[in-house]
Amino acid sequence: MSRLALVTAIASAGQDDDLSPLLDACLARGLHAEIRAWDDPSVAWARYDAVLLRSPWDYTERYAEFLDWCERADAASRLINPWPVLRWNSDKRYLADLAARGVPVVATAFVEPDADALPALQDFLAAHADAEEFVVKPTVSAGSRDTQRYARSQEFAAANHLARLLDEGRSAMLQPYLAAVDRDGETALIHFNGVFSHAIRKGAMLQREDALNLRAVERINAREATDDERTVALHALNATGARLDLEEPLAYARVDLIRDAQGQPQLLELELCEPSLFFAHAPGSAERFAQVLEELLATAGG
Repeated sequence: MSRLALVTAIASAGQDDDLSPLLDACLARGLHAEIRAWDDPSVAWARYDAVLLRSPWDYTERYAEFLDWCERADAASRLINPWPVLRWNSDKRYLADLAARGVPVVATAFVEPDADALPALQDFLAAHADAEEFVVKPTVSAGSRDTQRYARSQEFAAANHLARLLDEGRSAMLQPYLAAVDRDGETALIHFNGVFSHAIRKGAMLQREDALNLRAVERINAREATDDERTVALHALNATGARLDLEEPLAYARVDLIRDAQGQPQLLELELCEPSLFFAHAPGSAERFAQVLEELLATAGG
């Protein structure tokens, strides 16, 4: 029987609603799946045929340590998604790579730690004169931590936020806030082995002057993905495969889209490291993913 580690974090214990249904679905297919924390030093990762990242949600606060662990786990076992994918996708500067390959990405300006915060922000606002609101966030983040929505009139507060991130040695990003998300929310499209599985709607999370925690409360509902959303999602996945020279589809991927002022879907995030997959909102989805995992382990001789 193949052995599979479902990876969470000590700090995330009990917070991942996807783990229980996935564990059951794996066991039903004859996969011996066990929940393990990436930051538990007692785990021998070589004992597993594959190591599947699910909810290591504290990694952004321990980023260098987490990347070191990924590299060790990849050397000891089969990391899913693969290590080069995780390394690339864990920093949101990947959005620039996808935009360069023609994926419609929410307009983003990246600011590096050696920049001056206020001039960088003023340049961004000048380039997006029609943006009534905008967002400041670090390029390495999860659950909207250290992410803030601002009005144009809050330029100095936003610059202080940006300066704090840069002073901490963190790269940051600036994006126009697309107002359609307040009405329509985000659409998250989940794919297994490159095949569309299901979609959900996430309600708007950022309120002006909110300081959100590591795992902000999300309002989730099932949603039917539209044809144009599915087209953009596929474009993003194909561009990722080309960028990383992938020979196989990704075991799992979540593509988060919002619509711009013209109603066109734009990529907000491509989640390939530790996304919630929302099994509870799509009957049979955990079983579909477990089948993909079984096939991956079989082809690897697991």
